[in-house]
Amino acid sequence: MQQDERLRMWIEQGNVTIPQLFFNSYKKLGIQDSDAMLILQMEAYHAQQIEFPTPSDFSSRMNLTENEVSKVLQRLMQKGYLKIDQASDSNGVLFEQFSLHPLWEAVLECEIGSQHKTVEAKEKEDEGQIFNIFEQEFGRLLSPMECETIAMWIDQDHHEIAIIKAALKEAVIAQKLSMRYIDRILFEWKKKNVTTLADVEKQTKAFRSPTQSLKQGKEQGTVKRVPLYNWLEQRDG
Repeated sequence: MQQDERLRMWIEQGNVTIPQLFFNSYKKLGIQDSDAMLILQMEAYHAQQIEFPTPSDFSSRMNLTENEVSKVLQRLMQKGYLKIDQASDSNGVLFEQFSLHPLWEAVLECEIGSQHKTVEAKEKEDEGQIFNIFEQEFGRLLSPMECETIAMWIDQDHHEIAIIKAALKEAVIAQKLSMRYIDRILFEWKKKNVTTLADVEKQTKAFRSPTQSLKQGKEQGTVKRVPLYNWLEQRDG
């Protein structure tokens, strides 16, 4: 057979496209290898516009008996991955066809769930590290009460870890390293709807603006350093 004939035969047979997510997820979904191969064969039949292949059709392409194929089909339907739909052709004649839409939905849900688990694991890791960061800045082990306070910021007040870190940084800059001071910062930020690091930067810049200090310095003939904002002071606004 000539090379061009081989290529023509290859092209005429067409291709079967299977989502990469299926290969990543089918084990997690409890799908056996034989079940997965039958699914691939079903997609191949679908590409040939054979919508309802019989156990005999599958068996002719696989190392499974017709009885084993029937068991695989039953297993996939019991797990909710395969269903049989009714459709009609252009003449209104009803026919049955296999549908793998439930499987593809399950594959997507599995992938989304895996991503959520990754995010949750990262959040748990960050929560664990925040205690170490506080101990490093405080230069000592945290007391049970201090640990409980941090846990309360996370679980009850629902502060993001990044916001808690920013409040700690603010306390370090102000040289007022105490849980009470940090708690007050978080309270003020929450009251002013400071929920992102961009909000934090905007808020701190507003209180450290040199405009007022420069004006006072000119009046007194000298330029004073910009005072750090004392978050423990009661201020409105």
